[in-house]
Amino acid sequence: MLGLSSDATQDDIQKAYRRLAKKHHPDLNPGDRAAEEKFKQVSAAYDLLGDEEKRRRFDRGEIDAQGAERPRHRYYREYADAAADHPYASRTGFQDFADEDIFAQFFSRGGERFREVRMRGADLRFHLRIDFLDAVRGARRTLTLPDGASMNLNIPAGVEDGQVLRLRGKGAAGVNGGEPGDALIELEIGTHPFFSREGRDIHLDLPVTLDEAILGGKIEVPTPTGRVTMTVPAGANTGRTLRLRGKGVQGKPKGDELVHLKIVLPERIDPELEAFMRRWREQHRYDPRQAMGAA
Repeated sequence: MLGLSSDATQDDIQKAYRRLAKKHHPDLNPGDRAAEEKFKQVSAAYDLLGDEEKRRRFDRGEIDAQGAERPRHRYYREYADAAADHPYASRTGFQDFADEDIFAQFFSRGGERFREVRMRGADLRFHLRIDFLDAVRGARRTLTLPDGASMNLNIPAGVEDGQVLRLRGKGAAGVNGGEPGDALIELEIGTHPFFSREGRDIHLDLPVTLDEAILGGKIEVPTPTGRVTMTVPAGANTGRTLRLRGKGVQGKPKGDELVHLKIVLPERIDPELEAFMRRWREQHRYDPRQAMGAA
């Protein structure tokens, strides 16, 4: 059915399940009872085969298709080992099954009982890239599924890159009335042109003019929730950090925005400013690197 051998890895099984689940999903095959039945069988098989421990126990015959314990039986091969000339004797063990499809092997041993088994639907995984500010402030987005259906997604404020949001009951349909699985959405957070984030705090390198740094004053500062007015103290140096409380990551608790001042000179120094600085340097010369010593 899937072209998988009995030694298929869990990753192989998961990929095959996703492919078949998408192909036979009832939403993509409205009114097709055969596709619906196939989807139920594939989901039921994956519920067992997708669990490594259950798969090993099923292969050993310890549990049936429902996961229930089986009484131990002796098979003809056990008797065959006792007598080498027995017509059923063989040293190949179960190698004659090696090329069978692992799902088909599962169905042949217990598939007829799926009609009686209620099984939970499989979880479906999705990847969603969101804006930096959506992660900081929280947002509501509509997610389009592979089958064309859509679901609303509430993104809480403060989510982090790689975080997984679980939408209960939005996964694959259950089998024979079983509850549906969940949708698992892994988030990828984009970058921002001038904000960065550390925990629940937002960092911003803010350019200020020479006169703003020397004289101080009120200036407008961007924050994730809008522009606010901030006071720059007179004599502020490059690298000085000012804190805007509650203007970082929203939600509970709110973070702060840390504003790092950066003095920026005009692109062109006009003659008046140049002449002033020459006079000022002659009268007020100082060495800001003195503490570094001779090294």
